[in-house]
Amino acid sequence: MTDDPLTREALRQIYLFAALNDAQLDIMLASSHPIQLKQKQILFEAGQPAESFYLLQTGQVKLYSLSADGDEKVIEIIRPGETFAEAIAFMEQHAYPVSAEAIMDSSLCSFDLLGFRRLLEDSPATSMRLMADMSRRLRMRINEINNLTLHNATYRLVVYLLEQIPEGAMELAEIHLGTPKSIIASRLSIKPETFSRILSKLTQRGLISVEGNNISLQDVNGLRALL
Repeated sequence: MTDDPLTREALRQIYLFAALNDAQLDIMLASSHPIQLKQKQILFEAGQPAESFYLLQTGQVKLYSLSADGDEKVIEIIRPGETFAEAIAFMEQHAYPVSAEAIMDSSLCSFDLLGFRRLLEDSPATSMRLMADMSRRLRMRINEINNLTLHNATYRLVVYLLEQIPEGAMELAEIHLGTPKSIIASRLSIKPETFSRILSKLTQRGLISVEGNNISLQDVNGLRALL
């Protein structure tokens, strides 16, 4: 997704806005504001009052929380075309539960959170269509939680690698990790040193080869067999 000016047609490609009619899309467009973030710039912090939700157009943003000891846990990595913080519209207290920081230079659009909620309150039919879409996404999140809690680190990393295979790619798939490995490791609940050790073991077994942030899946069937 580019950082070109938003249009109705562009918004309709986003799941959150797909159920809206033309008049509703115009309301959302009128409430939108462009935002430019530099690498490592904070967008919002946990506990901060929430007035907006966001659509990422270019770059990457991480959502994370900090433990009592100050350790960072990456909750999600946002990529172009994805929205985030919209669920706060349905919460009793409008405060961001996590923090957001740009992984690299990024372009976003912000939208009025309460305006979006009022729009849904005025249109039960739109709310039901959106709830159906959000339910499908919730099932995907449950599967992710199962991967994080029920499986070991090697399983989680192999699943991640297989998910990065470009659509229509041949068995010998080339992957470029556009996100720093430390952030991917945190997202998968793997310590950075364990992440590197698993990559080394997979390389020794001839399943992958690693050169910087480029990974070749030498034996996709072998990787799938590990699952």
